[in-house]
Amino acid sequence: MTPPPPAPPLSPGPVPPGSHTPADLLITGCTALTHRPDGEIVFVEDAVIVVRDGVIASVTAAADVAEAAHRPEAPEHIDGRGALALPGLINCHTHTPMAALRGIAEDVPAHTWFNDWIWPIESNLTERTVGLGARLACAEMIRGGVTTFADHYFAMDTVADVAEESGLRAILGQTHFTSQGPQGRAASLDFALRRRGTAGGRVTTSLAPHAPYTVDDTDLAATAALAREHGLLVHIHAAENREQTANSLARHGRTPIEVLERAGLLDVDLLIAHATGLDPARDLPALRRAGGRVAVASAPRGYLKFGWDTTPVRALREAGIPVGLATDGAASNNTLDVWESMTLTALVQKHAENDPTWLTARQALDHATLQSARAVGLGPEIGSLAEGLRADIILVDLSGPHTQPVHDLAATLVHSARSGDVRTTIVDGKVLMRDRELLTLDVPGTVRELGELLPGLVDRSHGGRVQEYEG
Repeated sequence: MTPPPPAPPLSPGPVPPGSHTPADLLITGCTALTHRPDGEIVFVEDAVIVVRDGVIASVTAAADVAEAAHRPEAPEHIDGRGALALPGLINCHTHTPMAALRGIAEDVPAHTWFNDWIWPIESNLTERTVGLGARLACAEMIRGGVTTFADHYFAMDTVADVAEESGLRAILGQTHFTSQGPQGRAASLDFALRRRGTAGGRVTTSLAPHAPYTVDDTDLAATAALAREHGLLVHIHAAENREQTANSLARHGRTPIEVLERAGLLDVDLLIAHATGLDPARDLPALRRAGGRVAVASAPRGYLKFGWDTTPVRALREAGIPVGLATDGAASNNTLDVWESMTLTALVQKHAENDPTWLTARQALDHATLQSARAVGLGPEIGSLAEGLRADIILVDLSGPHTQPVHDLAATLVHSARSGDVRTTIVDGKVLMRDRELLTLDVPGTVRELGELLPGLVDRSHGGRVQEYEG
């Protein structure tokens, strides 16, 4: 990803007399997680967060405001006493409609999971089941403090409609395979051009070739050319495990990352899902040559389930590659809990590196905020509570027995807090959940309707599948 501009100052300073400009939303009394221009995390006690027109106007310590009367009036005021305000979490890679397949295939290797279960079932998908799965996923993410998600799936117009309905921010890509012929790539482009900037600007789009083993070199090169022509992000699975990398070397003499480089995809803004099978000697130099246009999304829970290695976060960080946090789809991860991904990232990285000093809690929070925003191409817009950025804010209650006492606030957030501690979720200044009550989506109705359709959705008796997994 192209590096974002320096973050705005910690706060604009005291509000001067005469600046009593009305606001849309005022949050007071909370502790706010903010970033200095160098990215260092700073917690501001007794903070006042002012939101106007969906944008953060200021984040100021109450003590810095000369007089309370100088605070702007707002039609909506949230008393944040006892809560911690964070930038909304970002799910950098998921497949929201797969919430309908949660738990459908457990304790099996990846090739069985794909060929015997998921791809046969996905041949039964309808726009209705896609919409219901996406609606369930969006409700889960709102309740878990996720305000932005990057999706990669079929029937993406339906997902875009659900994203708009839910109030979430989304980066959406229509999946395509070479087996679909040129029309697959054309449909991905058509969706990206039609829907980007919709939902009041909350929906941005990407091209979404599935993976180097399902999209051939010609198709990948054509995708890169389209991304370059239209200024689009490309979102793709690559080097998902060591077996894929070994198979790619055997078939093509190149790793999946080298296949992407040869196709020109490392020369455009690129989001790579997983990258657990990187060949450090061959792939890290290629990623460095990309000049900051490539990022990686890491979903550690799924790697643990499939028995894969994990994303080499330390090596990627040292190479200047942003690593954002993700969940993948609920069919493989079972949850869309980015909070859990943050905790697992910190723990798994310590184990993988055999180093308890890595990854620190503050580094994990960095990946959950600024790096995730950069990974999905929205670094200048989200990922921090700062003047001029979109008002994507969550309020977290740390009063529970599992988070008390608080000796180190960063460590408490990463290792003790849970997604269920999120009390309020706000996107573009609009409250989507208040005190754990969802305000935009009907979960009971969604669950009821989806339950009626499940028998037809999971039927595999037809013997078909959308694709063949070869790794």
